[in-house]
Amino acid sequence: MKSKLFTFFYTLVTTIAWFFALPFILLLSVIKKRHSLLARFLLFKNPPFKESLIHFHACSLGETRALAPLVKEFPKVNISTITPTGYTMAKSFKNATVRYLPFEPLLWYWLTPQKALVVVEAELWYLLFYLSKKRGAKTYLINARISEKSFPRYKKFRWLYKKVFENIDKIFAQSPKDKEYLEALGAKNVEIIGNIKLLNKPTVTKTYPKPRKIILAASTHEPEEELIATAWLDTQKGKSTLVIAPRHPERFEEVDELLKEIAQREGLTYSKLSQDSSFESDLVLVDQLGELNNIYAISDLAILGGSFTPNVGGHNPLEPAFFNVPIVSGPHYFNQVPSYSAVEGIEIILPQELTQLLERESFKKSKIISQASLEPVLEELKSVV
Repeated sequence: MKSKLFTFFYTLVTTIAWFFALPFILLLSVIKKRHSLLARFLLFKNPPFKESLIHFHACSLGETRALAPLVKEFPKVNISTITPTGYTMAKSFKNATVRYLPFEPLLWYWLTPQKALVVVEAELWYLLFYLSKKRGAKTYLINARISEKSFPRYKKFRWLYKKVFENIDKIFAQSPKDKEYLEALGAKNVEIIGNIKLLNKPTVTKTYPKPRKIILAASTHEPEEELIATAWLDTQKGKSTLVIAPRHPERFEEVDELLKEIAQREGLTYSKLSQDSSFESDLVLVDQLGELNNIYAISDLAILGGSFTPNVGGHNPLEPAFFNVPIVSGPHYFNQVPSYSAVEGIEIILPQELTQLLERESFKKSKIISQASLEPVLEELKSVV
């Protein structure tokens, strides 16, 4: 009875939030061209899954890519994502039916019975787990993590997360510390398997030329592009190519304007990857998705974005480490602590130290030093299909 009452009030509150958010959602979808918002909040071109299969859910690009070794083990799967980059990655899986995950109260209508629900990392949506379980699915949280910085915030809402964990059959955590945090929030049946992103070895799909030294600023956020470009101008102008890959495609146009202005002011050449893949320009904007691994393969240094601005929490260092690229990071990587600990050679610096760092001639190569296993997850999933 308590569970039904909680679910009723949770649905009521999220429905009210959905109703009041609709005008802003519609405005953002037009101004920012975020068509995913219409799919998630209005179910526009976003029908329910037709078949009862394993339903995988991941938020964005990195989490969706981490599913690849699992997805390939089954003839057909369903995948839901939240971000456009995650959606694009999921569509690359030939055996997957892909949808955007709707906002929670819409799940009452949208979510169909599935054999299992497998959610990646920290997507702790109460109604997703509750309704999946009520409609017959075994429920799993894989690659689960709680960062040290975010744990106090999670702890304030322990009453909510305890309800979420009541509807999760088994949790596969990245590390002992993650298990400790998860259990403190009310999680049960937690097993440590390591970070499954270690198992998804990147491949080069296109071989690019390398006319000179390449410095890659990967998965950047505002104002990191200008910060990194300024340090590069002070130290590397005329000596290397600065390649900038913004994290979110909706920022391509904004970063394009910034780099064009810098190139014109400084007398530099500039190109966009979609129009010129020679890497002969001084400045290059990566305005296409799915190209980072190809560029890591020819890079002399990778500067990880999301770590020089305080609110993002860093991005995955495993991909450049697979290519043994020297890695430089800012100090704000609190969402990626397990992944950072799996890589040797990451150099952590403050934003104001970028110029001094880029004056150096050589850097230590990175390498992966940890392991992970998918066998426990596969055993669970193959027992329910």
